Amino acid sequence: MVSELVREIKVKSVLNKQKHADEWFLSGYSLNPYSGCSFNCVYCYTRGSKYGEHQVPGLAVKINAPETLVRQLKNRARKREYGFIAFGSATDPYLPIEKDLKITRELLMIILRFHFPVNILTRSPLILRDLDILEKIGKKAVLPPELAEKMDTGVVTSFSFSTTDEYLSKIFEPGAPPPQERLETMKKCKKEGFLVGAIFMPLLPFLSDKEEHLDEMIKKAKDYGADFILASGLTLFGEGPQDCKTSYYRVLEEHFPELVPKTKALFGNSFAPSRRYQQELHHKVVKLSKKHEIRNSVYKDGNVYEKWFE
Repeated sequence: MVSELVREIKVKSVLNKQKHADEWFLSGYSLNPYSGCSFNCVYCYTRGSKYGEHQVPGLAVKINAPETLVRQLKNRARKREYGFIAFGSATDPYLPIEKDLKITRELLMIILRFHFPVNILTRSPLILRDLDILEKIGKKAVLPPELAEKMDTGVVTSFSFSTTDEYLSKIFEPGAPPPQERLETMKKCKKEGFLVGAIFMPLLPFLSDKEEHLDEMIKKAKDYGADFILASGLTLFGEGPQDCKTSYYRVLEEHFPELVPKTKALFGNSFAPSRRYQQELHHKVVKLSKKHEIRNSVYKDGNVYEKWFE
């Protein structure tokens, strides 16, 4: 039974085809079984951006997602349009209600049936429940031709962090599992033989983007089994009361008021920090990754930051 706090909605499509495969997450498709998120991360990019335009208010489950996915994947498989599915690109697929609803698990079984590869993006230890299905997907998935020689598995497990500091996490990710719990979950996935990565997105300006903080984050990721790390800066969208830009500055004003002027200067009139800042951040990430001997790409010999250093 769905909680009275969670709406049931029906959708015409649940699998979204991307114009181009994503070079960071390798995905050609995205899939989100839920709309909205109970983790309530202050900086969530979907609030106020084009990526949240079709989200309904509050938290909702796409109750007809399984039958919709069968129809869409059957069509894609028939045409042999295989590609990685980014599972949870806008809303975590392992929200607390998933424990009872099992929509994500049902969708994974459908993905296994049609032999598509997946990149699971999550903050939750609930992913451990589905390692049995993910193991089978990893072995049976048909990889797209451009990745066939670069990947030896059809499953990537990616764990999201904006910080590994418990205090900062409680402020900016109040409903999410603690960072240490995510690290332990990542370690268990690695122990079971999965390809695992730490996704440091977004790094928080003047907080988790400091070199000493980032150094500690990357070291922890490596110590807990990460095969790769990806990192990028914060984006702030919208002017509405619930949009991430408004929410972020409200929380910053409450906890770190001295950072408000610096952060506003960094962003100017843009939704993203200056290109110079982003370039310096990516240089920092690459330098520290080399120090800790961990790669900046899902697959070996890749580097998603090359274009920033031209």
